[in-house]
Amino acid sequence: MAAKVNAKIELQLGDKALSEEELVSRAKKAYGKTDIKNLDIYVKPEEGKGYFVVNNDATGSFDL
Repeated sequence: MAAKVNAKIELQLGDKALSEEELVSRAKKAYGKTDIKNLDIYVKPEEGKGYFVVNNDATGSFDL
């Protein structure tokens, strides 16, 4: 079994730099509820948007 790797993700777009924590925070705020068990985030820099799926069901978006 491979060892777990600690990773840092940062999206750099123009003069913006968004960390993984910031993307998660924006998705949670856009969702507006606290019943999150799973959160998938898809970033589309060319649209200036992040899209999310919560608990394999609810969807939404947020501005980058």
